[in-house]
Amino acid sequence: MNNQHELIYEGKAKKVFSHDDEDKVIIEFKDDATAFNAEKKAKFEGKGKLNCLISAKIFELLIKNNIPTHFLELENEHTMIAQKIKVIPLEIVLRNTAYGSLCKQTTIKPRTILAKPLIDIYLKNDELNDPLITKDRIELMNILSSRDLDLIIDLTLKINDILKSFFENIRIHLVDFKLEFGYDFKNNILLGDELSPDNCRLWDLNQKNDTIVSLDKDRFRNDLGGLIEAYSEIHRRINDFI
Repeated sequence: MNNQHELIYEGKAKKVFSHDDEDKVIIEFKDDATAFNAEKKAKFEGKGKLNCLISAKIFELLIKNNIPTHFLELENEHTMIAQKIKVIPLEIVLRNTAYGSLCKQTTIKPRTILAKPLIDIYLKNDELNDPLITKDRIELMNILSSRDLDLIIDLTLKINDILKSFFENIRIHLVDFKLEFGYDFKNNILLGDELSPDNCRLWDLNQKNDTIVSLDKDRFRNDLGGLIEAYSEIHRRINDFI
């Protein structure tokens, strides 16, 4: 990264740098993988590049479908230019199929297809371990207005419709995914962060039997191996389709 650009923020999987235009940022994707609130860590060469390229393609798809996002353009295979946003400290998780924490916290059995998409909202706070949060608590903490929260929920449902259909076309089941939003300098709500196998649970539909083949970060979480191969497969199918 050019030394003239100041490091604004470094997260688990990305670095955010200043841009010559103060309303923009440069986002660099790292090869680091983390799980369980960064208790488990590793590096995978090529992961950052794959997540950057996959995210760019998915953002472009969403923009074509009138979803407001922070994505502007790819700078290179590892970095993208994005609109600078003030991140809302909430993680919006949409679930189409029960798996993971939902099954640990409820009596719903894994792999249950949900009658309608479930939206869970978590407070983005590492110290508190990103707890599940209610609408009333969001209002109590003055994180954002109920109108803006409704807008975010509406956008999340629209994004799910677009992505679910898109992934089915490339023989992938979109189990669940996590979104983050923020405000731009005009106070518009934009979809931020990334959309990649790091924050989507993706199952291969090309399986003859009933086994789950994960093409996402569960390969790292659950010590399944083949993370780069799985991410490369997602990238290949997206490129073949778009």
